[in-house]
Amino acid sequence: MTTGRHRSERRKRLVPAAALALLVAPVVALTACTGSPSSPGTAATPEISTSQGTNPAQGGAATSGPSTSGPGEATPTTPQIPEVAQKLDVGLQLPWSVVFLPDGTAVVSERDSAQVKSIRNGQAATVGEVPGVEPGGEGGLLGLALSPDFATNRWLYAYFTSPGDNRIARMKLTGDAGGTLTLGEPEVIFSGMPKASTHNGGRIRFGPDGYLYVGTGDSQRREQPQDTNALGGKILRLTPEGRPAPGNPFGDNPVYSYGHRNVQGLAWDGDGHLWASEFGPDVDDELNLITPGGNYGWPTVTGAPGRSGLIDAKVVWPSTSDASPSGLEIVDGVAYTGALRGQRLWAVPLDGETAGSPVAYFTGQYGRLRDVARAPDGTLWVISNNKNPDFALILRPGQ
Repeated sequence: MTTGRHRSERRKRLVPAAALALLVAPVVALTACTGSPSSPGTAATPEISTSQGTNPAQGGAATSGPSTSGPGEATPTTPQIPEVAQKLDVGLQLPWSVVFLPDGTAVVSERDSAQVKSIRNGQAATVGEVPGVEPGGEGGLLGLALSPDFATNRWLYAYFTSPGDNRIARMKLTGDAGGTLTLGEPEVIFSGMPKASTHNGGRIRFGPDGYLYVGTGDSQRREQPQDTNALGGKILRLTPEGRPAPGNPFGDNPVYSYGHRNVQGLAWDGDGHLWASEFGPDVDDELNLITPGGNYGWPTVTGAPGRSGLIDAKVVWPSTSDASPSGLEIVDGVAYTGALRGQRLWAVPLDGETAGSPVAYFTGQYGRLRDVARAPDGTLWVISNNKNPDFALILRPGQ
């Protein structure tokens, strides 16, 4: 979890007229950790949402971040409560990312052990250990991604912290269906992303276009996010071999969007829009709709202040104790993100480029939630964090 959060600028938000009767508008006085605060705007005001359910194991106390729909705009409908199908206790230690093989086998990274684990038929096994990983703070073995052509090339990609930087390697993951998996030697395809004890980013995911998208953190180097020639505080877009992808907005440059603080969630909706979850400082965690070449404001602003030339977040959680969003998955028009400090699963209904009011499930029931991923059978896996040992919560998304 991010520590030492820094404050930039408080946000001004529009709230749908239908929600006015439910508003509460506390003004929160916040002090910058370093430097001088920008001129504060009006504190963001949340809508009040409730989740209904008769089974306490299914629904936690529901709170919400603010809606981003303006007056007169349609707001997506409230998501239905997910059903808990299974709590899978298999002795995981600080898992960070989960991906799925075509046969449904889950493949999990463990941050501090640098091990890759497999989970099949309710049993976990060690596939191998990624060499060259130097864990510490928020660094270690982080995001995993499978090649879009995994059935033929068997490439597993991993984002990890080395002694000098954050980097991406790919390894062959071999083994027969239903048999023992083996992890091959790593081939580093991209390096030079800055590292620190915090703000290492780490999410990687192949997009519908076949290119690898990478969420990086600012590594506490506040000059990097606004520098399009730096790799910190960015979403990058790479070929499977690790080169800048064709059509990137800044030419032969891996940068796809900039002005980010610490991106740890990437997912695409059914229309092909890329969304990203991002840690704020001591205020304003974000869900962003990503535009190629877009500037998302950090460290100049956070949230949705309506500043010219900067892109507002679609959802802002004013209190980082409610969210600190990490992994992100989109299923049937609903964005699900796991909350670390918030210890809950957030569900945000999407409608095109509009995000509705977030609804929280399982608040405080399962601890910190790190990753969310959809399995081939349609279930949603939510990975816990710092439970020692950790587990996978397997959900059936609400319809």
